[in-house]
Amino acid sequence: MVQALDAEGNRTPCPEYEDALSTLSADDMRRMYEDMVLLRRFDTQATALQRQGELGLWPPSLGQEAAQIGLGQALRPQDFVFASYREHGVAFARGLQPADLLGVFRGTSHGGWDPQKHRFHTYAIVIGTQTLHATGYAMGMNLQGRVGNQNPERDVATVTCFGDGATSQGDVSEALTFAGAYNAPVLFYCQNNQWAISEPVHTQTSADLYRRGEGFGVPGVRVDGNDVLACWAVAQQALDRVRSAAGPFFIEAYTYRRGPHTTADDPTKYRSGAEVEAWERRDPILRMQRYLHREGIIDEAYETELEERGEQFAAEVREACKAMPDPAPEEMFSHAYREPHPLVEEEKESYLAYLAALDEEADR
Repeated sequence: MVQALDAEGNRTPCPEYEDALSTLSADDMRRMYEDMVLLRRFDTQATALQRQGELGLWPPSLGQEAAQIGLGQALRPQDFVFASYREHGVAFARGLQPADLLGVFRGTSHGGWDPQKHRFHTYAIVIGTQTLHATGYAMGMNLQGRVGNQNPERDVATVTCFGDGATSQGDVSEALTFAGAYNAPVLFYCQNNQWAISEPVHTQTSADLYRRGEGFGVPGVRVDGNDVLACWAVAQQALDRVRSAAGPFFIEAYTYRRGPHTTADDPTKYRSGAEVEAWERRDPILRMQRYLHREGIIDEAYETELEERGEQFAAEVREACKAMPDPAPEEMFSHAYREPHPLVEEEKESYLAYLAALDEEADR
């Protein structure tokens, strides 16, 4: 497993990726740390909002900050990401705002953002479907000559993010089949957080997940998903490989979901407190914090200022969530098809007439 920082924040040898890691400045590493801290503060605030009845549901990312920020910081502007529903850190790296994400789970938006503007597709709730979407998009990039030109501003890497549970879905195997057969420039980024809701990963597979692609002609690597430096270095090298037209690649970021699968889940029913405590000692933020302090890159004053920023950020998230206006009822029909559809228009008019009749009844 590729690792640049151990659980105590000590720098470990990482021969294959040292050249990339040597390019990171103190500012780069501070930004990674800040992004992880703010992502966690956002996540805990969103969880609290759901508990208060402001969101219908929330999928926490607690414990997976390094895997997401490492990937997000390695992306180039032209790259395109197809995510599942937990990639909040990658979403922020692509320029999305908290309200964009919260609107989906508050029920005020069908998607929440323009995928082309952010080069980040809307969240995929159905497990594994995004891997097929990404592979098809990547095949299109091949046909358009958008890879292998040695042009850092034009060559495109397509990325699909998914969890260990998704690898049990046929969609993922089908995506790997097409990616391998057509040499699609797509990076499969699996965040193995050890649990597919209540099923541990060892009941899903007897083989390491990073080797899942080998039978499809897709090489892979496992990285310590709680080590943001290693995640960044591995992702950067893999993305460069994909953009160069060398074919698809598979990364398994070995991490842990410390919270529930979603706020509708109770993880105490299926896993032990001792297991959670063991993974808390591998906390990705604490690991990076120790390293940066040891290197003199951050100090106590910086930490205090960052904590204050986090609280201000959380307050802004609360305000943005509660200020979201309820959408007009007819909005649910607006994006069923790209062009107007007679049947959808008929259904919309029928529904609006029904609502109007209810209003008239209430006025009597």
